[in-house]
Amino acid sequence: MSVAYGIISHVTRRLMLLDTASLYFRAYFGVPESVRAPDGTPVNAVRGLLDFIARLVQDHRPDALVACMDADWRPQWRVDLIPSYKAHRVAEEHEEGADEEEVPDTLSPQVPVIEAVLDALGIARVGVAGYEADDVIGTFTARATGPVDIVTGDRDLYQLVDDGRGVRVLYPLKGVGTLQLTDEAVLREKYGVSGAGYVDLALLRGDPSDGLPGVPGIGEKTAAKLLDAFGDLAGIMAAVDDPHARLTPSQRKRLTEARPYVAVAPAVVRVASDVPLPEVDTALPATPRDPDALVALAERWGLGGSLTRLVTALAEGGEG
Repeated sequence: MSVAYGIISHVTRRLMLLDTASLYFRAYFGVPESVRAPDGTPVNAVRGLLDFIARLVQDHRPDALVACMDADWRPQWRVDLIPSYKAHRVAEEHEEGADEEEVPDTLSPQVPVIEAVLDALGIARVGVAGYEADDVIGTFTARATGPVDIVTGDRDLYQLVDDGRGVRVLYPLKGVGTLQLTDEAVLREKYGVSGAGYVDLALLRGDPSDGLPGVPGIGEKTAAKLLDAFGDLAGIMAAVDDPHARLTPSQRKRLTEARPYVAVAPAVVRVASDVPLPEVDTALPATPRDPDALVALAERWGLGGSLTRLVTALAEGGEG
């Protein structure tokens, strides 16, 4: 079954979207570096990710699966709006002006291996120039007509949770065996907001890991209380101009001073939903697309049982 541009046909029951870099980072740090190829090259991220995907397919039985990639982990259009966006992650600036993300030395060589294995398996792999994986995930989710499982270790994607559309986030808590199935009830319990409200919460609170300053003095709990009282970010900023609104003097002052940030932050924090996706077959492959290439990769990199488990899980999923 071919599914183009992320639009899921009526026969497709569930789409699974992988925040691939988030998952292979977790695999890299969760699997010992002593897991190596025959030539001694570490393949812990490769094998860890393959085991993770096998477990996901086995446990959740998606009908379509996309490994979403960061074609641009720090898009210039976001940096133009908030220059501090992910600035601390920049390892060095090249003479050409391009930024390079700082990653562990033994991880970066494993990424092309991961990509080659996914391609040989026939698992759709999508990255779009000028966009992060989050944006690819946001666009696939917006275009889906069936339920969606987003697998990520990045809380930013909580903004896509939508019970009405069957969109939830599978958030790894420990390794690959323990996932938090994040729906709107979980978000309300933990943060006091729905999926749609998470963008406003995140930009008010800020996120040091992404270089988002937030509104000074407005932490997560205060942000949740303000959103509960005034509905959304627009309601909060309208309250700043209303002398009768129930804001403390310090809150009013801080929000007033943060107006320039608040004006641009939504466009940075909100994932895109209009990425020009390529035409891809997102159907879960029951058999490898290129068996010969897969055998060569398995031998070259010593992928052993990890790859066998994924191939088996795909075959069983495809038959289901």
